[in-house]
Order: sequence, then structure tokens, then C-alpha cells
Amino acid sequence: MLYNVSVHFHRDFIEVKDNHIEIGIMSKPQKGEANEEIIKKIAKYFHVSRSNVRLVSGQKSRIKVVQVTR
Repeated sequence: MLYNVSVHFHRDFIEVKDNHIEIGIMSKPQKGEANEEIIKKIAKYFHVSRSNVRLVSGQKSRIKVVQVTR
């Protein structure tokens, strides 16, 4: 399933409503650290492996599209 993701920095939370995820991360957006934290948090929330979460678009944006497969 595809989810639209809105990223907020310096906050630690995750809220899922329909196909939209609001996520707060503590990592800095450098060298892919923020994207890794996003993938890790989403995988933990949906109880799936990190390999089942894929960043489809928005690698360098606060608005992203993520695919979660079960």
C-alpha cells in the first residue's frame, strides 16, 4: 500500500490516518540518516521487516511517498 508521508524534524512521533502518515524524527537530514529513521519507524509501526518498506519518491523532500508490503 502507498502512503503519503509528512516529515517533521526534532520531534518523535508517528500518526497514521487512512493513507497519510505524519512522522517526527530526531535524525538530521544528512547522508540518508533521516530516510533510514523513517523506514525503521514505519516498519516498526506496521510490524514488518525494514525490507518491506520502500521509499518511492521524495528522497530529499519533507513530503514523501512510501510503499509498505506485507
